[in-house]
Amino acid sequence: MFPSVLPTYNRAPLTFVKGEGSWLVEADGRRFLDMGAGIAVNALGHAHPALIAALTEQAGKLWHTSNLYNIPQQQALADKLVDATFADTVFFTNSGTESCELAVKMARKYFYEKGQPDRIGIVAFEGAFHGRSHAAIAAAGSEKMVKGFGPLLPGFTQVAWGDHDGLHAAITDTTAAILIEPVQGEGGIRPVPDQCLKGLRDLCDEKGILLIFDEVQCGMGRTGKLFAHEWAGVEPDIMMVAKGIGGGVPLGAVLATQDAAGGMTAGTHGSTYGGNPLACAVGTKVMDIVAAPDFLNAVNAKACKLRQGLEGLVASHPDVFEGVRGVGLMIGLKCKVANMDVVTAGYDAGVITVPAADNVVRLLPPLNLSDEEISEALSRLQASAVAIETAIAS
Repeated sequence: MFPSVLPTYNRAPLTFVKGEGSWLVEADGRRFLDMGAGIAVNALGHAHPALIAALTEQAGKLWHTSNLYNIPQQQALADKLVDATFADTVFFTNSGTESCELAVKMARKYFYEKGQPDRIGIVAFEGAFHGRSHAAIAAAGSEKMVKGFGPLLPGFTQVAWGDHDGLHAAITDTTAAILIEPVQGEGGIRPVPDQCLKGLRDLCDEKGILLIFDEVQCGMGRTGKLFAHEWAGVEPDIMMVAKGIGGGVPLGAVLATQDAAGGMTAGTHGSTYGGNPLACAVGTKVMDIVAAPDFLNAVNAKACKLRQGLEGLVASHPDVFEGVRGVGLMIGLKCKVANMDVVTAGYDAGVITVPAADNVVRLLPPLNLSDEEISEALSRLQASAVAIETAIAS
């Protein structure tokens, strides 16, 4: 019989029934240290009391009205995002994929309103991941994701990672924007060097095109700044946000300058659920916590401790690991063995990690995990590496 849940996921044989901070509890009672956080979604871990309180209070008042009416919770969160970032305006979505769709529409509409309707081109980068809609997979240019779904949506060009000459050659009179993740997530935790982000900003200004940052995975405190591009001291015109902004509740956003968003007038875009009272009440509380300077300083301190321990792990197990990469609490372990062997060995050791491209294992823990939990994670990763070495030797 065909399964009642569409079988599009290769699921691990685990069924979690409860979460407590940085821990997940399996149906059989086993406890796992969650170093994946739902792929960078549970920024404050599981069952955070402040988020429970925000959700419960709002659930007792009003869940949904639609965007036909004013939504005070949406306004409150938008104001906080505008105050804390480059942006003048925010549109709320339910996911990173939806944020990508709007970012592309916004860039194209910008030039349409300027009398340049042919400027629809989006230049993106190999190894990127922007979601699974037609526009998102066209932006990434992934043959694996598009296979069997018909022709790619036109208007997207991919440039090889680090190919500066190729980037310049890809920009034409029909280019509208450059789209890039300041830190590639699915692509294997590859940070874009600060000087390259600065160069992209200068290039966009020189060519008169828009710069779009995809901070769906690397944003909301993940790198030790509220948003990853802040390390480089540059600002985009449009930015995609999701994952951590909702702390586990489906929520995304597109942030933009007034100029870049100028073409998006009434009726040009919409969402039934986007920015509903429930999600925005939780998102506002997440923002209150994560955007605080003391919280971000703590993220950087925890990142240093974890990074130092991982460097030692790599040095101790050179047949298993090759190196450490990333920034903040967005860390990749480059593997010599198959990365899924490390992930699977972690299940046996009671630690959750996430695979990525380039044979990398991602560590995307809750931003508020304790120092003791960092030590425990390193111990369990050590046990995973020993188990792999034992298997290789036998």
